[in-house]
Amino acid sequence: MPTSRRAGGISKRCECRGPDGKLLGKACPRLPSKGHGAVQLRQELPLDAEGKRRPFRRTGYANVKDAQADLTKLQAILDLPGDDEDAARRVGDLLQNVMRDRLDIPDASEVSRRIGVGVPLDGAMTVGEWLETWVASKKTKTTTTNGYRSHIRVHLLPGVGHYRLDRFNVGHVQEFFDGIDAANEVAAAENQARREQEGRAKWGKNSRPPAAESERLARERAKLAGMPPYRNVTGPATKQRIRATLRTALNAAIRRQLITFNPAAHVELHSGKRPKAVLWTEQHIEHWRKTGEKPSAVMVWTPPLIGQFLDEAESSRLYAFFHLIAFRGLRRGEGVGQDWVNVDLDGQSITIAKEIVVNGWVPFEDDPKTDGSAATIGLDSVNVSVLREHKARQLAERDERLAAGLPWTDTGKVFTDEDGAWLHPEKVSDEFRRICRRAELPPINLRDLRHCAATLIHAGGGDLHAIKETLRHSTIKLASDTYTSLLKEVDLEIAEKAAALVPRARKPRDEAAQMEA
Repeated sequence: MPTSRRAGGISKRCECRGPDGKLLGKACPRLPSKGHGAVQLRQELPLDAEGKRRPFRRTGYANVKDAQADLTKLQAILDLPGDDEDAARRVGDLLQNVMRDRLDIPDASEVSRRIGVGVPLDGAMTVGEWLETWVASKKTKTTTTNGYRSHIRVHLLPGVGHYRLDRFNVGHVQEFFDGIDAANEVAAAENQARREQEGRAKWGKNSRPPAAESERLARERAKLAGMPPYRNVTGPATKQRIRATLRTALNAAIRRQLITFNPAAHVELHSGKRPKAVLWTEQHIEHWRKTGEKPSAVMVWTPPLIGQFLDEAESSRLYAFFHLIAFRGLRRGEGVGQDWVNVDLDGQSITIAKEIVVNGWVPFEDDPKTDGSAATIGLDSVNVSVLREHKARQLAERDERLAAGLPWTDTGKVFTDEDGAWLHPEKVSDEFRRICRRAELPPINLRDLRHCAATLIHAGGGDLHAIKETLRHSTIKLASDTYTSLLKEVDLEIAEKAAALVPRARKPRDEAAQMEA
């Protein structure tokens, strides 16, 4: 309940003592005299968490007017919570700290803002406290919120969570990201040292090592056991996403009038541009087979390699899934979330309206990644034929299970588990990796199969705009940043093949010179 205004007041107090040494207090005969004693205020605060009284006292005012001004501010603050007992107790905690530390009594409007967002009222809120308050109130997509939570838990709380929110500055943020760079250097050096030590601790021959070698290997393996394990480095793109989380949270604090400046918007980071897609040319494949190194984080198969993959995938019950992604560029979650009702085989089109993503390991259905991701795209005749065959196979699976008395879940999804239930997205990735290993193909991720669609669209005569529309990028710049270098490689490969189609009686000059040498 709100504290009654009658529970507070203003009085005068002196330090005069009687013959017995005790304070005279209100019995002092000089107290009515002007200038004698000190003006004080007293106000009852809401009970503490244990139900105990806690009066607010302050003395030393020069006059009654000053004391009355503070009492009015106190009572305005105490009226704020209304019937909210929790907020009243928090207001009491704030004012108790104000009294103890001899702080200025805050304005009621400032306290009101703090009550409204569920944050500490004493002005000493930390960045960590605000981040946790902010993310708890987020209404974004589950996967987006989980990304925020991960950045906060893994990086921001240990890195900057201890700073006071109202004193957080650009230097603190820059120091935090510089610390990530320093940790990356250490991790990279330790990872390289461990990699080299593994080479020294390995017997690369099929025969059993001799006694002397066995002793050496034992020493090297003991050294290896004492080395730090491999650690992931925080790459440029991840740092950009961490900063985006911090910047968004601080912008929310500005809107709540907790701070007036966003330091995360003014820090300098190394480039976090999207990695360029690179084609698996023969040269890149040869280098990969020798060293195990990929030229880029985003690798894309050439059309012949895509064909090799699809040939191997034909025996899989998910062949139609991979065929659809390779040519039409659906995301993994969009593929497993696709409903038959949104597939028009006669009209040769497919509408992406839902996706299945995972929260931890649990799959759930959600709207597509962005508004632009929900769109209708065309289907070529080959994809239509593959999907017709897949549908017939799916119906046969259903009939076989029902005839055998086994359960069948009618989810209406194009791609399902053996019992008709939702197909877990990770099962698709596992099957993709198995097919790649059987086909002995240079490695790409399942999401890179979506990028392969860009090469096929371009090889079929499509430009960047066609790629943007089919892959449903938000802007053409996104497609340009990712695929410009890739399409140049496709053009060169097509040019080389075109040149090789024309037979010549006279060999090219360079080839003739090599033969003479």
